[in-house]
Amino acid sequence: MPLPLTSRTWLWLWLLVLGGGFFVGLGAWGPLESSEARYAEIGREMLVTGDWLHPRLLGIQHFHKPPLTYWLTAAGLTIFGPHAAGVRILPVLAVLLQVLLMYKLGELLFKGDRARALAAAVVYGTLPVVLISALNVTTDAYLATLELAAAYGILRYYAGGQIRWLYLFWVGLGLAFLTKGPVGFILPLMAVISHYFKQDADQKQARRPFTVHHALGFGLFVLVGLSWYLYLIAENPAFIRYFLFEHTVERFANPNTFGRAKPWWFYLVLAPATSLPWSVALVVLAVRTGWESVPQLWRNVLIFWVLLPLFFFSLSSSKLLLYVLPIFPGMALLTVYYLGRCTEAALFRWYVGIVAFFGFLLAILCLAPAFAGVLDLPFALRPMAAAVPAAGVVVLVITLTLWEQVRVAPRLLAAAVMFTLTLLLAAKPILHQNELAANGTRPLAELLRQRQLTQQPVLVYNELLPSLAFELGKIPVSLNDGNHNLNRETQFEPNRRWQQNLIYLSDSTQRPALDWMLQQRPVLIVKGELNPERQWLLPYFKQHETLGKWTVWY
Repeated sequence: MPLPLTSRTWLWLWLLVLGGGFFVGLGAWGPLESSEARYAEIGREMLVTGDWLHPRLLGIQHFHKPPLTYWLTAAGLTIFGPHAAGVRILPVLAVLLQVLLMYKLGELLFKGDRARALAAAVVYGTLPVVLISALNVTTDAYLATLELAAAYGILRYYAGGQIRWLYLFWVGLGLAFLTKGPVGFILPLMAVISHYFKQDADQKQARRPFTVHHALGFGLFVLVGLSWYLYLIAENPAFIRYFLFEHTVERFANPNTFGRAKPWWFYLVLAPATSLPWSVALVVLAVRTGWESVPQLWRNVLIFWVLLPLFFFSLSSSKLLLYVLPIFPGMALLTVYYLGRCTEAALFRWYVGIVAFFGFLLAILCLAPAFAGVLDLPFALRPMAAAVPAAGVVVLVITLTLWEQVRVAPRLLAAAVMFTLTLLLAAKPILHQNELAANGTRPLAELLRQRQLTQQPVLVYNELLPSLAFELGKIPVSLNDGNHNLNRETQFEPNRRWQQNLIYLSDSTQRPALDWMLQQRPVLIVKGELNPERQWLLPYFKQHETLGKWTVWY
């Protein structure tokens, strides 16, 4: 590196730079539909109701996920304030903790080589998919952190035998289960299997005997990971089928359960695409390197940390990009391992190609405002949006030109850091300018405030809009006209108060409640056009305004 500092000092500088890139402008755009807005609103409603055991979305109980993410979201809103940044700060801190854990895992797997451990932390922190997970509030950023903590805990226990690391494993496993259920076992389980599978002679360690601490650790897992489930099951035995079948078997096997069906090859394409350019280096070098020359340790990392989880997630019918976050620690470690095998000449060729890729992407960002105007793209970009990427290009060129660093690896890592920081700073203004196109509703809420309509009842036609509820600080009434996303889990409601927040237009018994609301001078928000058979709603409103794809009637 350019200054004679230790690898740990460079790690803390890297965390400081990455954290700065995340935190600058973190609240410049509101929560986006659907996942981020859902978690933000559930956290807000937890604070309003004071009920932390029964998550509610738009006033109706919502048990799609265990509660830890909701609790953390509510905690973030309490500590940092009831705004978008308050929702996002804790996930960002979770991702920064992942980067730190990657360094510690690198120390273990690279046998104390802190330079390579630092490289693993930098590679992981510059993966586009990791950046996305930090800025898009879901369970996945927290889950990845807890899985990494559990994996590190058990591997550190195997390496040194200290009991505290065994307890970290069990607590991490319990919190992961409380975050997303059984899927939280995948990375820690793969870490355990890979540790014992065909160890090299120099890797073999004495097996840790079963002690009372294993039993106590398992008890801690049950207490932390299962207590909420057991409480709800005791309250209502119907939750047994709900958790075990509908949200485990059905989610995995039925592509239509949650509308997230994707082809089997979805992750095989998207995982490499969202980890560029490092994925290209990993795949090319892994294919070129003879299998017999790879130590068993790194074969195990490839098989158990990357390939088997990728295969498992590809079998699932329900797919989203961030579901496969657990494979990327293994990819980062393997990338550093394979690049570390290269000669300086070969590494220099990779350096030239990767820096050229960074420059190409920054050039596209510089030219994006011009392209948006000429090509009539579905998003707007002001000319000043090119300022940050242009500055990034200048800094990148000057630094790499004037920096008298002979070794290639530090130059490559520095280029990745500068590119990532530029990307983070450039993305915030773009998201702010295109909230409606990115499925945010803050501009709608601002329009209602400008027209002094926030005290009126708000009706949302055929859309689930928790982002609007979050921005307004109150729950709108959803008018369901056939949208399956509005078919809520009312079977767990103790009474019929949920009908104050959700009206099925096809249900004639709810028509009197709707007629009463229409007499209260409400606001009606429509995406696109009303269905022809619902045009009778419009005479209740005197005027309307269009904002992007939305029409506001009042």
